[in-house]
Amino acid sequence: MDNSLKHSAEGFGLQADPSFKKREEELKKLITNGESETVEFKSAAKGVPQSMFETICAFLNRNGGIILLGVNDDKEVTGINPEKAETFCKEIVNLSNNPQKLFPSFLLKAEVIEFDGKIIIYVYVPQSSQVHKCNGKVYDRSADGDFVVISDEMIKNMYIRKSSFYSETTIYPYLIEDYFVPGIVKKTRELIKRNRPNHPWNELSDKDFFVSSGLYRKDISSGKEGFTLAALLLFGKEEYIISAIPHYKTDAIVRKVDLNRYDDRITLRCNLIESLDKLMDFIEKHLPDKFYLEGITRISLRDIIFREIIVNFLIHREFTNGYPATLIIKSDHIETKNANKPHNYGKLIPGNFEPFPKNPNISKIFTQMGHSEELGTGIRNVYDYIEQYSGSTNVDFSEKDVFIVKVPLNDGTLDGTLDDAAQKTAQKTVEKTVEKTVEKTVEKILDIIKKKPEITQDQIAEIVGISRRGIEWNLKKLKESGILKRVGGRKTGHWEIIENKEEK
Repeated sequence: MDNSLKHSAEGFGLQADPSFKKREEELKKLITNGESETVEFKSAAKGVPQSMFETICAFLNRNGGIILLGVNDDKEVTGINPEKAETFCKEIVNLSNNPQKLFPSFLLKAEVIEFDGKIIIYVYVPQSSQVHKCNGKVYDRSADGDFVVISDEMIKNMYIRKSSFYSETTIYPYLIEDYFVPGIVKKTRELIKRNRPNHPWNELSDKDFFVSSGLYRKDISSGKEGFTLAALLLFGKEEYIISAIPHYKTDAIVRKVDLNRYDDRITLRCNLIESLDKLMDFIEKHLPDKFYLEGITRISLRDIIFREIIVNFLIHREFTNGYPATLIIKSDHIETKNANKPHNYGKLIPGNFEPFPKNPNISKIFTQMGHSEELGTGIRNVYDYIEQYSGSTNVDFSEKDVFIVKVPLNDGTLDGTLDDAAQKTAQKTVEKTVEKTVEKTVEKILDIIKKKPEITQDQIAEIVGISRRGIEWNLKKLKESGILKRVGGRKTGHWEIIENKEEK
């Protein structure tokens, strides 16, 4: 492969992506199978094609899909100019958030990928809970491609179909911001800004934020306007959530000794954002965090695995169904159950199922806050790390009318045989070694930044010789310690080393 192309690809973090090979296999399969109701190829020799947002609109209105920019109709990977890839991505993101182009706007992620020696752009478009227009026209999708929906009856049927599936879009005309937990919207927006400093939502007023994120909408078929069930579930006070959904609750139970009742239990009726924190605290209280190194960086297997499971448990639930949502910690496994409107039937295995958002607007908020990843990635993370945590790969994600997740557990020791004293001694020895290694790594990172303040995280990772995740961790610690700060955006900014911490 051409060296300039290789370096351009690495600039987008491709070599640092642990799922790169899996993605390459997925892309090969997509291209081999050709275009369909959920797959579209588009050449981009002269720029982002005009028809791209017609396809995006059609995918949003139908069953979602994947757009590959840089592949033609004959399944030939023509690629795009690597120097223009970043510009194309920005254009796609900006236009997806522009109501003049796409209404209601729907923030999308465009991903640069190296494939077959060329650069292409991958855009995943989920099915939306709303009916969208591109340049004032409603588009739908069929096996033959995109088409304009002209009939009022067809448009009305689209609204009915979506509202009947996505209960999160139910409008409550009398729901007002006073019914939200004080400060929770501000907290949510601060987390989004911290996770994505250049996010288009950051500059919006609260009202525009609610509209842009789909949490406040108007149903043109009924004339109803107001906050949605999604907004109530994300931000609402407990009493108002219960008023709308009397059966709403989430039970977390430990059942290791007393198998007939329980050893510990919490029942949650608070909103989803508060529920995540409380459930993670419950997990931290009852499950060990096994010592684990990824390269030279210590990561929390418990946090990675169970945050994914709990987020999935919370946001992909059918809230109008009275089936109780439960999380049970047993001696040999943890199990979650929640009501579901199934799209894929049976066991979900990474690469063998089509990701499908049950509550797109709720999912979108959690993703922008950094609490969840692209749909399907979370399940892959559990499969990737569970053996290191429990010594078993016997994971079960089963989607039926009730969504059931079962994940194996063990006693959390280093190898499943050491006693507590031996484990602590071994852990201290490893920690001392890691501490010395980290100090050397930090010195090297700071020396690199001194010489080139505008350097990217991917470039630092390549020079230092550790993963991008490791670089992110070290930079975060340096910023928290007041030694380093970031000035400007991710693409155009630079690093500054603060020699005197008191000047911070």
